[in-house]
Amino acid sequence: MDRRSVEWHTRNDSQESGSVQRFTWHDQEQRWIEFWYDPKDQCDYYGKCGPNSNCNPYNAGQFECTCLPGFEPKSPTDWYLRDGSAGCVRRPRASACQHGEGFVKVPLVKVPDTSQAHTNMSFSLNECEKECLRNCSCTAYASANEILGGFGCLIWHDNLVDTRTFTDSGQDLYVRVDAIELARYRKKTSFLSKKARVAIILVSVLTALLLASSISYCLVIKKRNGIDRRRKNPLISEMTNLTRFEGSPSVEDCDDGARRNRDVPLFDLSTIASATNNFSFLNKLGQGGFGSVYKGVMDNGAEIAIKRLSKHSGQGVEEFKNEVQLIAKLQHRNLVRILGCCVEEDEKMLIYEYLPNKSLDAFLFDNTKSSLLDWKKRFEIASGVARGLLYLHQDSRLRIIHRDLKASNVLLDAVMNPKIADFGMARICGGDQMQGNTNRVVGTYGYMSPEYAMEGIFSIKSDVYSFGVLLLEIISGKRNSAYYHENPSSNLVGRVWELWQEGNCVDIVDETMGDSCSKEEVLRCIQIGLLCVQEFAEDRPNMSAVVFMLANNNVVLASPKRPAYVFKSNYHGANLSSSDGTTSVNDVTITEVEGR
Repeated sequence: MDRRSVEWHTRNDSQESGSVQRFTWHDQEQRWIEFWYDPKDQCDYYGKCGPNSNCNPYNAGQFECTCLPGFEPKSPTDWYLRDGSAGCVRRPRASACQHGEGFVKVPLVKVPDTSQAHTNMSFSLNECEKECLRNCSCTAYASANEILGGFGCLIWHDNLVDTRTFTDSGQDLYVRVDAIELARYRKKTSFLSKKARVAIILVSVLTALLLASSISYCLVIKKRNGIDRRRKNPLISEMTNLTRFEGSPSVEDCDDGARRNRDVPLFDLSTIASATNNFSFLNKLGQGGFGSVYKGVMDNGAEIAIKRLSKHSGQGVEEFKNEVQLIAKLQHRNLVRILGCCVEEDEKMLIYEYLPNKSLDAFLFDNTKSSLLDWKKRFEIASGVARGLLYLHQDSRLRIIHRDLKASNVLLDAVMNPKIADFGMARICGGDQMQGNTNRVVGTYGYMSPEYAMEGIFSIKSDVYSFGVLLLEIISGKRNSAYYHENPSSNLVGRVWELWQEGNCVDIVDETMGDSCSKEEVLRCIQIGLLCVQEFAEDRPNMSAVVFMLANNNVVLASPKRPAYVFKSNYHGANLSSSDGTTSVNDVTITEVEGR
């Protein structure tokens, strides 16, 4: 229906009391319906409470009229009978002229009738106050415009008529009072402020007590859950009793703080699942011999790497406990730092610091990325790995043999500093113990020393051999198992030995380094590498000597003897790694050989 074709009939009714009503005619019901009316409450009547008063319609059950600050009812009897038409007058003997008077703020009001007010739009509110204070006839002032914090000035010099209160609108009115009244209001305000402070303190104390009680309750529940978890999962119980070095507290020393005193913090499975987006494929960094490695982001934005043991593999539990026990005790800038572990349900995970550049093999053996490693950076990486091994062999609290040092187990941080990772195969030797023997040979062929691979004898010199192979790979940019047209049966170590005997070792240097390397320095490092891969362990230098030789060019080096494994091994199953080697992070190669 087109509204323009409809006729509307309205009427306005004005009463003697001053009220106005507007009605519209309802044609179907044939009657007038009230559309609008005013006033809506008693305070809408002009001057309801007389001069110098304020009308507040929201004081339910109370008289809506109150005198403004510094005033009292003109007719107390009428006021008592709830007739405020006579209004209010100044209190007797009040002196509001140049005797320490001031202003009391009356908030959220409709300002008095402005027909008798003076306006100055150039004044600020502070200037308005000063202007009113200078003139003894000024009774109140207010901002002329409340927009943008208020500007302009309204000043009243006579009675203040038709002031009323609103609940959520209105503006501030500043009423002039004498010094006595001003002191009374300030004392009242101060008293209220003290009460507010006391209330705030009481609420804060109660809140703190409630919070402390809640935290205590949660800790008790958490402790009980932890005890239950340890009872249900014997692996947790074993890991709370980690190998203890002299001077470090064990869980038994303070059972109440088992979680706090544990060398490696336990993470909840839900926390790790959330950090890895429920172990999303997009968060997967690589695949290792015992499982996968994921990137995670904690709630605080910290990035972590999670090594997740494969649930379907019977192997790895011992290696998992071994890695936790070992790396928790180690602190060195060239060793990867463990942040915690997770042993929950059938999950076993290690949480490490996240290293954005992944592993060294991803750069060395990639035709594109290898150019990012000039000779200076390669030398720094080799020196860093050497210092990390020296710490394990000599400077840590116990002598530790890594047993699986290789390019994929050297991780790189944001500025390409190397960090040795993956201590699942590592073994602890006594303070004076130099070697050990095992029937279970583990590691990666090509990096394993001959005495370890053939006889199961491992020592610090086993790691020296692995370092020598790694050093030659860093220089050449080729894997030890690389193919050489000149001698197809030879591996990298064999090829370098052949060139050393011919005096042509420079031919093995990675061409992507260009002119960034010094020939003398590279040849010196090749010689150090060959010294490390000599066939017999007693001929090899220890890592202390290796670090010294790398750092001092004026040291005369011995002539290397024939290395082991100058030819490629055809041993079946020599490499059981599930990683392709180019994108591995913390990958572990496992080979089992019965020692003689």
